[in-house]
Amino acid sequence: MFLNYLKDFFIKKTLKNNLHNVKNEVFTSNIQTIGLLIDESDFKHSKALIKELVSNRIDFERIKVVVYRNKFKDKKEYSFPTFGKKHVDWKGDSRIDFLAEFIETEFDLLISYYDVQKPILKLITNKSKAKFKVGFASIDKNINRWMINTSLGNYKLFVFELFKYLKSIK
Repeated sequence: MFLNYLKDFFIKKTLKNNLHNVKNEVFTSNIQTIGLLIDESDFKHSKALIKELVSNRIDFERIKVVVYRNKFKDKKEYSFPTFGKKHVDWKGDSRIDFLAEFIETEFDLLISYYDVQKPILKLITNKSKAKFKVGFASIDKNINRWMINTSLGNYKLFVFELFKYLKSIK
């Protein structure tokens, strides 16, 4: 427990140092690839969220999903690539390949689908090479370019608002 507190402290420190390096990318109206970072600790509708994105004419093959869980079991098989606290070191670097690859991928849009301020998730969002980042209004405004003010469980409203804003920019 104490070590987890220390790990969170060092990850917060790394995040604070990295927030100074935030680039404000220009939004391109043509979205080809989407990264989806989901916190499944409290949200259990990941497949429905993806289905909602696909119903808005987003090709399923162009969505890359990574899921975080507070309680991660090594032997359990998950639907999507899943990680926990133990997969991120004290400096906030990934210990697993799929997470490092997710961070390095230049998505046109990154959707950070979590509404609780968890240092690991905020650091992954911040480190992501995505061109445009969208998340919840309850998360630090320096991390996401767009913030949608809704609850975590209301994924249909989140997706509706997201595409409403995207269409207005086009």
